[in-house]
Amino acid sequence: QVQLVESGGGLVQPGGSLRLSCAASGTIFTINGMNWYRQAPGKERELVAQVNLGGGTNYADSVKGRFTISRLNAMNTVYLQMNSLKPEDTAVYYCNARGYYSASPYHTFDSWGQGTQVTVSS
Repeated sequence: QVQLVESGGGLVQPGGSLRLSCAASGTIFTINGMNWYRQAPGKERELVAQVNLGGGTNYADSVKGRFTISRLNAMNTVYLQMNSLKPEDTAVYYCNARGYYSASPYHTFDSWGQGTQVTVSS
């Protein structure tokens, strides 16, 4: 199994910054892509940012210019730097990893962390 653990959430004032981290561990594996999702109460889970094996990134329009996703070369750790935070960024943020195990039979996986709460409020 591939286990994901998020950290770095908390309470921050509008305009402030937070850095979320996600660490992957478990069976020998290769990650093709890592993603950050968020979900606010009563709303659908939203894809915020993603990074692929080649280092390419994509962002939701609502966070472009404010959030930055980055990864270690091994793709076992991913970060989300969040700047200029707004109250509407308040949500539970989830790390997601997709890939395959690096030994036979090379089964694919789609793993999720437990989530970390981000609250933007005065």
